Amino acid sequence: MASGLLSRTLFAHRFLKSSSTSLSSTKPQFFSSVKKAFYSQAAPTYFSYKVVGSFTCCLASSRVGTMATFSTLAVSSNEPVVSVDWLHANLKHPDIKVLDASWYMPNEQRNPLQEYQVAHIPGALFFDVDGISDRTTNLPHMLPSEEAFAAAVSALGIENKDGVVVYDGKGIFSAARVWWMFRVFGHDRVWVLDGGLPRWRASGYDVESSASGDAILKASAASEAIEKVYQRQAVGPITFQTKFQPHLVWTLDQVWKNIEEGTYQQIDARSKDRFDGVAPEPRKGIKSGHVPGSKCIPFSQMLDGSQTLLSNEELKQKFDQEGISLDKPIVTSCGTGVTACILALGLHRLGKADVPVYDGSWTEWGGHPDTPVSTSTSEA
Repeated sequence: MASGLLSRTLFAHRFLKSSSTSLSSTKPQFFSSVKKAFYSQAAPTYFSYKVVGSFTCCLASSRVGTMATFSTLAVSSNEPVVSVDWLHANLKHPDIKVLDASWYMPNEQRNPLQEYQVAHIPGALFFDVDGISDRTTNLPHMLPSEEAFAAAVSALGIENKDGVVVYDGKGIFSAARVWWMFRVFGHDRVWVLDGGLPRWRASGYDVESSASGDAILKASAASEAIEKVYQRQAVGPITFQTKFQPHLVWTLDQVWKNIEEGTYQQIDARSKDRFDGVAPEPRKGIKSGHVPGSKCIPFSQMLDGSQTLLSNEELKQKFDQEGISLDKPIVTSCGTGVTACILALGLHRLGKADVPVYDGSWTEWGGHPDTPVSTSTSEA
């Protein structure tokens, strides 16, 4: 209990250290009143927005003389990403919640919480990928229990009626993991911000360099809620009801069974060198190589140079090149279950919304003493 209190105190202290200034940009912003338009410096395009259903949809027009043709930029759960322009138009909608889910590999030596304090999308809350996880295992950021996830998300102020937009500091990286987590727990109204914070800033949109008192309390409360659930203590009001989707999560036993049956095509999102076993794993004590029968499509192949998701045609070509049939079942894996979700994101865009992720991924498989391992040498 003392250690939990200390961590929460330090968490709040790190938030409070930042200043209350906002980093402004020169790009003109939306006016506050609905139906007002603003002029984009990049092109003579005018924008307005209106409420359609429970969402605000951005309306864009390219003006030719005095004529303007509007197109509604609607959003659907069939599309896994939204653009920065869409989010900017909808940022203040009460049923849109934005989460900064930045997370980095240990060897990158980057602190996502500190980076959140330096710059985040206005109103965004911090989602701790490592913290909102299963506390009963030594494996990193494994999926938490339904009760724990519901408690943490409720503490963040998210309800089932909300649309959730998740972003990260790389473009599309760890945000895909949180997108998958929400879907595992039955929430389809979730999207990844295409291009993430880098694209948001490159588009000239404002960022905040401080967290509000409400954001501090909610982030701290989410961490505390996870601790309480695993310590079997009472938690606060639950505003988010989960509906577990077991078909979206795979275990070690399911992967082992699939080696024998070959029903699913397993795709590994790690680099080719790690997959082939010629590069060491970043975590100690983990064997090098891959699950027998699996194929390698590094997660970076799902993205373009600006770290946005490729088009349908480009994505399909990537899978075709590796002999992956979209007509057959697919399961994805990676190092710790993060970048495997980027493959699932790309496959979702192609209409495959039922792709499971092997949660433990290579850290679990490669760290197990009895699991079979293949390398480029063994398969030669």
